[in-house]
Amino acid sequence: MAFRSEKSKQIYARTLGVLIEGSSSSSRGPANFGKYPIFMERGSGSRIFDVDGNEYIDWMMAFGALPLGHAHPEIVEAIGEAANTGAHFATATQVELEVAEMLQRMVPNAERVRFANTGTEAVMAAIRLARGVTGRPKILKFEGHYHGWHDDLLVSSNVMPVSSLGLRSDPVKIPDSSGLNRSALDDTIVVPWNDLEALQVAIENHPGQIAAIISEGIMANMGVIPPAKEYLPGLQKMARANGILFILDETVTGFRIAPGGCQEYYKLSPDLVTFGKAMGCGLPVAALVGRAEVMDALQSGGVLHYGTHNGSRIGMYAARASLRVLTRNNNAAFRHTWRVAERLCSGYRKLFKKKGVAAIMQNVGPMFQVMFTDRPAIGDYREFCQFVDRAAFQKFVLSLFPFGVYASPSASLHSIVTLAHTEEDVDLTLEAAGKALDESCEE
Repeated sequence: MAFRSEKSKQIYARTLGVLIEGSSSSSRGPANFGKYPIFMERGSGSRIFDVDGNEYIDWMMAFGALPLGHAHPEIVEAIGEAANTGAHFATATQVELEVAEMLQRMVPNAERVRFANTGTEAVMAAIRLARGVTGRPKILKFEGHYHGWHDDLLVSSNVMPVSSLGLRSDPVKIPDSSGLNRSALDDTIVVPWNDLEALQVAIENHPGQIAAIISEGIMANMGVIPPAKEYLPGLQKMARANGILFILDETVTGFRIAPGGCQEYYKLSPDLVTFGKAMGCGLPVAALVGRAEVMDALQSGGVLHYGTHNGSRIGMYAARASLRVLTRNNNAAFRHTWRVAERLCSGYRKLFKKKGVAAIMQNVGPMFQVMFTDRPAIGDYREFCQFVDRAAFQKFVLSLFPFGVYASPSASLHSIVTLAHTEEDVDLTLEAAGKALDESCEE
């Protein structure tokens, strides 16, 4: 069947004057897709189907929120069971306890657990908690890392011209949005990532003032950029030596890299860890976990964290089912995603070499991203801004759609391998990529 998108075009026209950019998040709007986004209708396993009847292998997987793929039968059953017996109660529930106990078994430092709805909310709670426990005002974050859309950390997260970034020794803090509280970023320190020397200088310049250092385990807001060897352990050591709490933001990496996330994979022991996205397997579920002596400050009369939908019952049922599947047979799901990802990523690298295309594949296990660049690797935010051809990436991804392969057209996002993906999906994707590159060369 020939690729067509007329119905998507018609539906997008209906959104004008009703929805902003055709959806409820700018990342789903026309800026990434050209004239209009593709409207999806349903998903099953590794596939999604749009309103025009086109079928795609889905490597986007709801921005990585679906570690089991679309409509996994055990998730569907769990959601139905919860909905049939009451969507949500303003009371304590046993399923909330059960999911928390599962997190304790999986996550090395989850001595206490508090549920939220989104990664943004979990990070907001972590920041407030860190300030409350330490009595210090400042938070240190890194260039290119995104920790949600709240005011305190909404800075230096977007791709910008290199000339606007300032020197590595004194980065310019670039707000990501209008409308921020005028003083919101006064206590936010921005430092280049993967640079222990720069981090040390920043700590020395603010003695006794920094409540927490917050970092992604893998930079996932600029494609996929792994931490340099010994960088994260070095960061953790510096934080401990200076009485600073270490917050590891695993909103993106949680339940993808390893059962215990990046802290397990990189052998870390952060004070606080935030989870979101993949935790609810498609439902809005997030968590803040950490050391008891820090987390216990959330008790009434201490650091406030409320929320009607925190630990939502349907979300907890979905999370419980998802974690059961992920950890079944001694964590077999993780071994599957790493194996399929290796086949896909190595295949892409061979394809680029064969076609003579200036592109690389960066990945950590099932998290991967193609980067159009003549550099052998991209190591930080500044290199991404300077050397990655985002327009070429968008053109490449959009050219995959007619061949039945779907990914985010934004170069600063990334793709994900899930339990639902197969070796056949890999082979079909590489075949499609080869055809798309050939067409591009002919233009």
